[in-house]
Amino acid sequence: MAVRSLGDLHDLAVGVLKASKTSHENAVSVANALVKADADGLASHGVARLPAFSAQAIAGKIDGFAEPSLTVTGDAVLRVDARSGFAFPAIDIGLDKAQEIVGRTGVVAVAVGHSHNAGVMGHHTERMADVGLAAIAFTNSFGAIAPWGGSRPLYGTNPIAFSCPRKDAPPLVVDTSLSKIARGKVKLAADRGEAIPEGWCLDTDGNPTTDAKAGFEGSFLPMGDARGAALALMVEMLCSAMTGSNFAFEASSFYDAEGSPPHVGHLFVVFKPESLGGDGFLDRAEELMAAILEQPGTRLPGSRRLENRDKAHAEGVEIPDTLLDELDTLLAG
Repeated sequence: MAVRSLGDLHDLAVGVLKASKTSHENAVSVANALVKADADGLASHGVARLPAFSAQAIAGKIDGFAEPSLTVTGDAVLRVDARSGFAFPAIDIGLDKAQEIVGRTGVVAVAVGHSHNAGVMGHHTERMADVGLAAIAFTNSFGAIAPWGGSRPLYGTNPIAFSCPRKDAPPLVVDTSLSKIARGKVKLAADRGEAIPEGWCLDTDGNPTTDAKAGFEGSFLPMGDARGAALALMVEMLCSAMTGSNFAFEASSFYDAEGSPPHVGHLFVVFKPESLGGDGFLDRAEELMAAILEQPGTRLPGSRRLENRDKAHAEGVEIPDTLLDELDTLLAG
């Protein structure tokens, strides 16, 4: 393992992407997202994604030069077409516009279609909370979860995130996959040849497995069993049918350069809290936070990420030597 500062890691990510048929503007947006994931200790969503992103951009599965388009389809409704490009630039323009108009409308819905992996969903909602807004986010992905009682993965892992501002404290950030474990963690274990706990995945024959590679190629169990599968179905409707994008079983993998663009979708709803509940929101929110924290052994969701982030800004992050060697090779073209 080698330690790299966040700045050096960002420069490396931008360089790799620009060497892989990606515009400077898009490379910066993607690098921002990946490096923030590594800083928060979420390595499965960090620069470990660069080899796959690079291969897909070179192959044309991702259009690295895509310029997402935004259409205002209602007073408080925005539609963004990612145009087969990276998700992050498309999300950026959608949330920037939502922030611009939510003061007037009180709530804004942002549908992003024809997109790719959206990374850490909590980061997108957190950026809204940083400016005093609340937000909830949904995304689908390529097939991972079967309908309850079935065996064919029709739903993605389909993360949901929520953030809101707090009074004199960092925002509350809730971010969870609807599978029992995030797909990226299983992929990371498979890449490292590590076993996974039983109860996370099934192999392609529908049998429980602790083999990360077999689980990654099979299916993921939903959190909450049948209830989780129902929520995954809901997210498919919100992110695919409502954005004109692919359902999970129609989408190609985020991890290889084979096939056509995945064309998944994301849906964001941004709120101005004061427009809904008056000026007392922050005080009311703190009452619940205090009630949670007064119980021994509790913590707020996202608190560990903040600890990791502070440490990463001060000390940098550890990156496997093999990954750095691969990125240096990609940088050299």
